[in-house]
Amino acid sequence: MATTTLASPTRSLTTRARRGAWATLRAIVMVAVAAVIVIPIVYAVLGGFKDSGQIAADPIGLPNPWVISNYTEVLTSGSFWMELGNSVAIAALSTGMVVIFSALAAFVFARRNFPGREAVFTVFTLGLLFPAAVAILPLFILVRDLGLLDNPLGVALPEAAFGLPLTIIILRPFFRAIPIELEDAAAIDGCSQFGFFWRVLLPMSRPVLATVAVLAIVFSWNQFLLPLVMVSSPDRWTLPLGVTNFSTQYSADTARILAYTTLSLIPALIFYVIAERQLVGGLTAGAVKG
Repeated sequence: MATTTLASPTRSLTTRARRGAWATLRAIVMVAVAAVIVIPIVYAVLGGFKDSGQIAADPIGLPNPWVISNYTEVLTSGSFWMELGNSVAIAALSTGMVVIFSALAAFVFARRNFPGREAVFTVFTLGLLFPAAVAILPLFILVRDLGLLDNPLGVALPEAAFGLPLTIIILRPFFRAIPIELEDAAAIDGCSQFGFFWRVLLPMSRPVLATVAVLAIVFSWNQFLLPLVMVSSPDRWTLPLGVTNFSTQYSADTARILAYTTLSLIPALIFYVIAERQLVGGLTAGAVKG
């Protein structure tokens, strides 16, 4: 008994020491990951307030003096706002199509039984294996034949197509978890299948729909290859294309490039701050429901 009594506190201390060590290790890893993300952003922001001479002489120091003209010149140029508007328009079109069509497809795959349902669902999931670069030539020919080159739809449609597999996979388990009794009660009250989908299922699925919308917007906002291939007119460029062109045009002026890059990041950062709670909440709700 004495041995057992003495061993128990020792074992408890060892367990607490291990937990403390794991907590310290996790904290170190989190700080390291945060540093990898934050340091380049801080460098770009501060570099935009320098001139090229300051960057060459002291790349990691504070600006001295602070050169505000790099940012003001970008903000007063019409090209930046035009590219921002193009990115917003394409992201809105793509996200709208992804949310609507993925919700309809996930509803069918989750709530309706038909021959070959799982096979068709597998075909959709296989879309995750094929990046846009693999199908870029057929996509270009198809978009050209549809007359959608240099058109926001010519970029938004392929983006929506590549965004559907992941969003359907996210929505299907959530829709399947809705009790069948709820659908039966709606049917007794005279609600059609589409009525149940529109009036009952979608309002209950707002958190996961918000998550899907956030993922679609991020995917569209970061797209470079599709706009590069489908758009040739400078007045149709998106922000990623604008940053690339600006970097080429002012390759010797590193400070202005950093200022342009920083300003192009601000809309995405603002959107993430606003949508972060919805994103985390939707993923958590989907995990619990699934």
